[in-house]
Amino acid sequence: MTRLRTVLAGNMRAYRDESGFSQQKLAELVGTAPNYIAMIEGEKRFPTDTMLEKIASALQREPCELFAIGPIKRKWREDLLRELTEFITGKLKDEKMKVS
Repeated sequence: MTRLRTVLAGNMRAYRDESGFSQQKLAELVGTAPNYIAMIEGEKRFPTDTMLEKIASALQREPCELFAIGPIKRKWREDLLRELTEFITGKLKDEKMKVS
């Protein structure tokens, strides 16, 4: 169950962030408390099938997408690319300042 919770938690966060929702907003959309969303994303709780369907619907996804490995990897890739871009941009600025 732990691996499922990890994948679900990561995908929920990724899809929630992608949708621009806070935990509060997602909780309002699915009719639950924000701390319940936080517990799912914190891998402390596992939602019922009914709640999974509500969460998926609010995130405009199919329930099975909440368990796919791809979204987590895509988020990691996006974060890595952003960090590399920031690093390279910073290095280029440093080099320009040295030349000037």
